Amino acid sequence: MALLHTENLSVTFGGLKAVDDVSMDIHAGQLVGLIGPNGAGKTTFVDGLTGFVPMKGRIVFDGKDLTSSGPHDRARAGMVRTWQSLELFDDLTVTENLRVAAEKSSVVGFLADLVRPNRTKVVQSVEDALRRLELLDVAGRVPGELSQGQRKLVGVARALAASPKLVLMDEPAAGLDTTESRELGHRLRRIVDDGTTVFLIDHDMGLVLGVCDYIYVIEFGRLIAQGTPAQIRSDDKVIAAYLGESARKDVEVAKAALAHSENAGPMQP
Repeated sequence: MALLHTENLSVTFGGLKAVDDVSMDIHAGQLVGLIGPNGAGKTTFVDGLTGFVPMKGRIVFDGKDLTSSGPHDRARAGMVRTWQSLELFDDLTVTENLRVAAEKSSVVGFLADLVRPNRTKVVQSVEDALRRLELLDVAGRVPGELSQGQRKLVGVARALAASPKLVLMDEPAAGLDTTESRELGHRLRRIVDDGTTVFLIDHDMGLVLGVCDYIYVIEFGRLIAQGTPAQIRSDDKVIAAYLGESARKDVEVAKAALAHSENAGPMQP
């Protein structure tokens, strides 16, 4: 059984169908990517998936039907997300930013804080997240003192501090240079290897193709392709979506020329 299953998930704004009947499966232990051109509906899909915009269709997570659940219930079930704009608390330290996510809002939790404010479980989950993203050395600093790459990692660490089963990351590599993006990829793989499933949305094709186990592609809100990174690289529909119809024709010409040369065999002296 898939950890996450969506069935005909759709999001409509007025007369515009921003996400159109998207069905997909994400299995535990995978790093799954979602790509598509600007305006394809990637973030809107995650908004519908996490309950931040009204959606139609069906969502089953970890064996439970969450279709009618609110954002807080989906997060408590173990489905958490990061945001493009980060939304860090600039007046709190990195550790305090993570504690906000690690705390479970409840009357019991409030009373426990009054008796034992540094509860072991919360502290441990925060330290684990900082360690996994290699942020222990900046734990006492505020976000304004960090580089863009470090702030992005804090956003990811904050999601991990909630001890999720699935993290949906919305463009974590945006604004990063090539070196920072490559390092982010290494850390995402370590997160998956440590047991947390990751759903990655990003425009950095090198990152997505380099680290993901499986990739979905949407255009104009509709799913147009899915497969392994190798399959996605050579998919004509994906090439056309990103580079235009002329690029697809160029690829077809190149493939035909290659096939012809292979069939012709080695050149004779």
